[in-house]
Amino acid sequence: MLAPDHLAERLLPWFDAQGRTELPWRRPGTTAWGVLVSEVMSQQTQVARAAPVWEAWMERWPTPADLAEAPTSEVLRAWGRMGYPRRALRLQECARILAEEHGGVVPSDPVELEKLPGIGVYTAAAVAVFHYGRRHPVVDTNVRRVVARLGGEADAGTATTKADLAAAEALLPAEAETAARVSVALMELGALVCTARKAECGSCPVSDVCGFSGREVPAGPSRKRQRYQGTNRHVRGEIMAVLREADGPVGRDRIDAVWPDRRMVDEAVAQLVADGLVGTDEEGRFELPT
Repeated sequence: MLAPDHLAERLLPWFDAQGRTELPWRRPGTTAWGVLVSEVMSQQTQVARAAPVWEAWMERWPTPADLAEAPTSEVLRAWGRMGYPRRALRLQECARILAEEHGGVVPSDPVELEKLPGIGVYTAAAVAVFHYGRRHPVVDTNVRRVVARLGGEADAGTATTKADLAAAEALLPAEAETAARVSVALMELGALVCTARKAECGSCPVSDVCGFSGREVPAGPSRKRQRYQGTNRHVRGEIMAVLREADGPVGRDRIDAVWPDRRMVDEAVAQLVADGLVGTDEEGRFELPT
């Protein structure tokens, strides 16, 4: 495996030439808040879907204070159909804490970042590295795969471990700014070249020193797309869509119309209420929380 400085010499020119510069949060001038929002939006949503929502979001709420003061109903409407809308609630909780306790400044220390609602080890490291240029391992599925293959393994495990963090950190140069760029380049290599389904070794800038180079990705278990139609998540999404599009509170008859199975609708409504995503008025009608 390449020494960290040699890895940087190979990887960074490739990243400068091939990296996805069209991603809006990579534009010069993006704030730490903008990076944090992009990472939360991209957690369970493809970046192509998250990008236009992020742009509209940042134009409307460019600072934590702006989002903190926004009606929650408008925040959920702006989130749209990206899925897992509790992320929007957590972002607003983050915004309130940042505005009230941090003077609107997003911390640069991952330890402090992890204290914010919904911010885990990966997101905390991503903000510290991608915005502040700190030297920390930023390990997602793509990075774990690349690091594993550099060491001769076909793939990494299903969850990030301390060993994964240590292996990624061992590849980072000592100088923080260069290490930060290597972190994002490793992630990009996994997203574009060294993918789960295929290793494009002919396009890889480090293929000649990679322990997996030239090998076929094993078929492994079938990676069938998860069924969405008719699932609990689908019904929840349809209910949220009705409420986002409504001008006011919605009666139960309109909620029941989203899916023919009343039991599933009852279950979805109860979960949405418990999650704080749906409220009721004095007449028992349903609405987005204010």
